[in-house]
Amino acid sequence: MISLHELKAGDTVLVSYEGQLQEGKVMELNPEDKQVCVLTGEENEFWYDLESLFPIPLDETQLLKLKFKKDEALSGNGGGQVFVRGPFSVRIRNENGQKLIDLHYRDETRALKGDLTVNELQNHYIGMTNFHLE
Repeated sequence: MISLHELKAGDTVLVSYEGQLQEGKVMELNPEDKQVCVLTGEENEFWYDLESLFPIPLDETQLLKLKFKKDEALSGNGGGQVFVRGPFSVRIRNENGQKLIDLHYRDETRALKGDLTVNELQNHYIGMTNFHLE
């Protein structure tokens, strides 16, 4: 489950509908009713309760779907994996058994500990670049 304050219009999440998980895009938030309008497919918009929304774990597959490219030159040698999209980069590495993620855009770097989800990356991206990551 995702809390309402972690979501913004444009975020990508999983929704549970009739026992099936589908990826969708947040279109609108209704804080009063604690519901979120999510677009799945090309034309299917539906309002979901928060209990039906789930985060998508960030991994290489998701980064590639978000149009990041793996930078082989910067990856490896204990520095982890680096994915770039324009001037924005994501470095994922393990240090002493702990997952560390560095987000870098121009002169700003954010060092995060632990796992990150797609919607959290999207929120960091908009906070650092003023553009939404889709």
